[in-house]
Amino acid sequence: MTTTFRDRVRARELLVGTFVKTPSPHVVEILGHAGLDFAVIDQEHAPIELGQMDMLSLAGRAVGLPLLSRRWGKGTDWIAPLLDLGLTGVMVPHVLDAAGAEAVCDAVRFARNKRGLSPSPRAGNYGGMSIPAYREASDRTSVAMVQIEDESALEHLDAIAAIEDVDLLFVGPADLSQSMGVAFPSPELDAAIDRVVAACRTAGRAVGLFVGDPAQIPVWHARGVTLFVCGSDQALLRKSAAALMA
Repeated sequence: MTTTFRDRVRARELLVGTFVKTPSPHVVEILGHAGLDFAVIDQEHAPIELGQMDMLSLAGRAVGLPLLSRRWGKGTDWIAPLLDLGLTGVMVPHVLDAAGAEAVCDAVRFARNKRGLSPSPRAGNYGGMSIPAYREASDRTSVAMVQIEDESALEHLDAIAAIEDVDLLFVGPADLSQSMGVAFPSPELDAAIDRVVAACRTAGRAVGLFVGDPAQIPVWHARGVTLFVCGSDQALLRKSAAALMA
């Protein structure tokens, strides 16, 4: 059976991607051709709607680039429609405890018998897959990432990491530092990230981290982080344009 992106996440391979904040299929296509391991469409901090997600998903699948979405809101109703479009998974902000992580998994995994079921969308080959085949394929390949970005969540790391259907705990360092009332970067923030790594190591779970500078990737990889979101499409464009003018 072909190795999936979820397999690679759970095997704790070194994986590098970026945020996409521009609702253009061409951006996704270019990032795929550039060889990124994945990208996260940032619906939380960029104006990207469901119809635009449809086209971004189409581009990602065409070029073989796994796409996830991160968006605003405390609910989980937004998750299934995006998976129906063919996204590889979701990154859910501000997961505070095990109950929050379980709600995410309920929205992702058909086997939990709470996600709405229809093989008619793109993910089900527009009805070309049987219901059992669609359920199996989706549960086997869909990635559930939960974000740790609140100080209170640090007290629930072991319980969150112990949930088998959670694929990865992703640290949002900006929000976490804000919640903790410390600087970004700071030794206190680094210690909190190390706590996430330690809990995930005990549970056999993967850890992800946002970094603005690729030089931080080997530093944090050595400390146990295996998945990195580095900057964004807009940051990459701005840095390249600024370097050109320099």
